[in-house]
Amino acid sequence: MNQEFLNILLLIGVGYLFKKLNILKESDGEVISRIIFNITLPALVIISLNSVQIELSLMLLPIIVISYGVISVLLAYFVFKNEEKELKGTMMMLSTGYNVGLFAFPLVEAFWGAEGLLYFGMFDGGNAFLVFGLSYILGSYYSKDGLSLNTTGIVKKFSKSIPFMSYIIMTILNFVNIKLPTEFIDVATIISKANMPLSLILLGVYMNFTFEKQYVRPIFKYLLFRYGFGLLFGLAFYFLLPVNHMFRLTILIGFLLPIGLAVIPYSHEFKYSTPRLIGTISNLCILISIVILFVLSNFVL
Repeated sequence: MNQEFLNILLLIGVGYLFKKLNILKESDGEVISRIIFNITLPALVIISLNSVQIELSLMLLPIIVISYGVISVLLAYFVFKNEEKELKGTMMMLSTGYNVGLFAFPLVEAFWGAEGLLYFGMFDGGNAFLVFGLSYILGSYYSKDGLSLNTTGIVKKFSKSIPFMSYIIMTILNFVNIKLPTEFIDVATIISKANMPLSLILLGVYMNFTFEKQYVRPIFKYLLFRYGFGLLFGLAFYFLLPVNHMFRLTILIGFLLPIGLAVIPYSHEFKYSTPRLIGTISNLCILISIVILFVLSNFVL
């Protein structure tokens, strides 16, 4: 497992080095991310859910994720209640949702293979409701224009998410025991192999640690909030839930994942002045999550 961590860090380092050498630019990251979210990640979801049998008990995973997401928002409201409106809105958006597609899937694929992808796929099903629904609503509510969304708009966001729709369709096909043609799966398998290196290189391309002094305190406060409560609830579920080890491990690791990157375009849409702050927090979360996962996998679990 240490070798796997080294490979992951090297791929992230390649992305960061290529950016420093001007071989890749941050603007290229948008193209790479579109390839990942619309092609390689859906292909990985398809082959993962086509080859395993989903147990009914796994449906509890997205319910737990959504429930904890709501609890996180309530806790964040009290933790950040004294911040000015825009900063409070930013922290509320960041209080829920996780970076599963770009960050978790490459690690899970390397460590636990198809079984791990199945569990984290179900985790991401609940996560999609937090990222595309709850986080979006919070960002809209605290924006200068106030709440300006409707149910149709949120539904459209769900329907336009190819990874999310892939989860839904493949879960339905799995439950009714319909398998996709072998030729289709063979092609999807080839495409899916690009997901891990592309995702990790993209994380490196997006690495940026420019700090603005006025944000040091709220960044520190946010990190304590996210990882403090994430570790507390994650360990509670891990030791108390009467389910198998992979189920409990998924919850523990899932609650310690970095923030979902969808918050950055939300901040632009709602005319926040904090996209750079969000990017800095995202980068710090990636490093912290890597360290935590390394410690958990090698010395705790």
